[in-house]
Amino acid sequence: MNVQATTAEFAATLPAGVYGETVLSVKHYTDRLFRFTMTRPDGFRFRSGEFAMIGLMVDGKPIYRAYSIASPSWAEELEFFSIKVPGGPLTQHLQKIEPGDTVLMRKKPTGTLVLDALTPAKRLYMFSTGTGIAPFASLIREPETYEKFDEVILTHTCRDIAELQYGFDLVSEIRNDELLSEVVGDKLTHYATVTRESFERQGRITDLIASGKLFSDLGVPPLNPETDRGMICGSTEMLKDTKALLEAAGLDEGANNKPSEFVIERAFVG
Repeated sequence: MNVQATTAEFAATLPAGVYGETVLSVKHYTDRLFRFTMTRPDGFRFRSGEFAMIGLMVDGKPIYRAYSIASPSWAEELEFFSIKVPGGPLTQHLQKIEPGDTVLMRKKPTGTLVLDALTPAKRLYMFSTGTGIAPFASLIREPETYEKFDEVILTHTCRDIAELQYGFDLVSEIRNDELLSEVVGDKLTHYATVTRESFERQGRITDLIASGKLFSDLGVPPLNPETDRGMICGSTEMLKDTKALLEAAGLDEGANNKPSEFVIERAFVG
């Protein structure tokens, strides 16, 4: 296996519509999860919550997968949060990157988890499992989120406590950032749960919605299309089940060309 790694090697060979960016930092959380940052190309624009196709050259061929951009639209660097899939065509290589290596990225971001796809309301729920928290990592650091909503509730469900750490780190970084903490104030609530270990909050988010425990824990009324909006990112099963719960509460699915009351990221993998 030969993973090309330096910008110089790519410079003359990059196909049209592809950037070759330098890895700046890598942090491994568990044997399944890691976070990394890389340079942001000049002129690259995206909306907070969108995803990009990123990849590596493996044995002389590019391999890409859809990754939500975890950094907000104003950030100077691009951040990603990735799962490690044993034998995964891309992640088995991506998990080995180090600062100075090069990651490929196609030039056109897209996605449905954007503020433009939701109509105005009081409260925004961001429902995530695993690395599905990545687009919300972008949105909870986006000032526009707090201009549009009075309350922002980020739910993150993982199998084990250690897998929640990225979310805890994000919220801590916001609280300790002089500018962001002023923008966010007390509008952001982080609701983390696990399914396989003893923890202060346990259970699948869908069960906690269905039972009403989520709302009693938060001290807020049940889902209501008059006041609540939702964004969902996670496994295929979680998307289906959470969508059904939101629809049962009277919320309608929206899209970029038809803003409504909740949106789903179907391109998410992992």
